[in-house]
Amino acid sequence: MLLWLLDRLTVAWPDASLAALGKITFRASLAAMLSFLLAVLLGPRMIAWLGGRFREPIKSDSPQLKRLHRDKQSTPTMGGLFIVAGLIAAVVAFGDLGNRYLQLALLLAGGLALIGAVDDLIKLYGSGNGISRRSKLAGQLVLATVVAVLLYQHHAVLPDGLLVRLPLFGGDLPLGLWFIPLAVIVIVGASNAVNLTDGLDGLAGGCLIFATAAMTVVTYASGHAELAAYLDIPRIPGCGELTVLAGGMIGGVLGFLWFNCHPAAVFMGDTGALPLGGLLGLLAVACRQELLLVIVGGVFVVEALSVILQVGYYKWRRRRIFLCAPLHHHFQLKGWGESKIVVRFWITSALCALMGVAALKVSVKDDSHTIPTSVTAAEAPLRR
Repeated sequence: MLLWLLDRLTVAWPDASLAALGKITFRASLAAMLSFLLAVLLGPRMIAWLGGRFREPIKSDSPQLKRLHRDKQSTPTMGGLFIVAGLIAAVVAFGDLGNRYLQLALLLAGGLALIGAVDDLIKLYGSGNGISRRSKLAGQLVLATVVAVLLYQHHAVLPDGLLVRLPLFGGDLPLGLWFIPLAVIVIVGASNAVNLTDGLDGLAGGCLIFATAAMTVVTYASGHAELAAYLDIPRIPGCGELTVLAGGMIGGVLGFLWFNCHPAAVFMGDTGALPLGGLLGLLAVACRQELLLVIVGGVFVVEALSVILQVGYYKWRRRRIFLCAPLHHHFQLKGWGESKIVVRFWITSALCALMGVAALKVSVKDDSHTIPTSVTAAEAPLRR
């Protein structure tokens, strides 16, 4: 919407200096502020509305966890509705809707939010723990495959579009058609990893902010010709527009944390965790940094691995590795307070994000690359 308005103002007043208002960095900042303000200002009304319809039942196979979480019984859930709504509003207001990456992001966010909402509703009004794992995974796979195929068609014509970057060591690997299954794995894996992490007040939200902030830097650099050349990373034209999406994600989650910090007034639910995780995966796929996401999202990776190891080892040896999985519940049962677990996981997530950004610089050969003076020059009007 902002770009549309600026285009028309430029035609009407060609001498007006409006280029700065169309810069990606400026629009991303506006998107973050808008999604944050929408969440904070509309949050109380949304929480009251959710509280009258959708209250979280505490369902767990562990009597200890039920006891520890008894105070959370009947907390309003499906708060992801106002995160996703604010995010979409920010993207529509400040993004270039003609950009293929933003179009796919909106498709992915809406589709995963719908799957999450169905799952949450069945948990609330059904006798089970939501839709079956196979059905939910099937829905995620179908949606992710559609996005991956459309993204492949777009990337296939780009010189670096089908490369996957090797962090720390430098260099790239060509993927060809393997781009599609890798993209599906990353998007679905990130979606479920964030969902698994969403088990304590503020845990998933805080970790998401750090991971998304790191991927924002990478995404912007990938879409910027000079920065991509300096950092020796794949140059993906148009990818920088996802910075606006990332800004909306950060602002929306920050606003949500205003109400989700301990003791939480509202839960995110699958309605929020699935799309936010999926979008984090999409950021990595779009800028060809799927392997870097393993470092940046280290907390999510470890949380998901703890569940996989726990289930696999129990099926194999009928014994458990952890007191409870995901990992944050293991520390709960060891006697750690909820706030202590959340803050320590946040710290770990921040360190992972810093490591990921630092990994970009490790492979840069300073003797053969210099930052062009054009990097500090004004960005191209409106869409740079």
